[in-house]
Amino acid sequence: MDAYLEEELYDLLTFCMQNESSSDHDSKKERIHAIGEELFNDGGVDAMENMYFAIQNRIKEEIHKDANAYRSWWNGITDEWKY
Repeated sequence: MDAYLEEELYDLLTFCMQNESSSDHDSKKERIHAIGEELFNDGGVDAMENMYFAIQNRIKEEIHKDANAYRSWWNGITDEWKY
């Protein structure tokens, strides 16, 4: 399941980064938040951190962008995630 979620999260984040004014932006953001909730429910904050670390590095290497600003989209899932 994690590999599927990683691919989906990568696709969603890169879409949002490359199409900031798209009409699909809000629905993509909602799905990104839902993925964070799924990760938290499955493995807690560690699962969220591990996934975001992998995604952040992949985005940096593949499209040369910084995904740090999008970490805040998972705020509110748990009090331990504050970005």
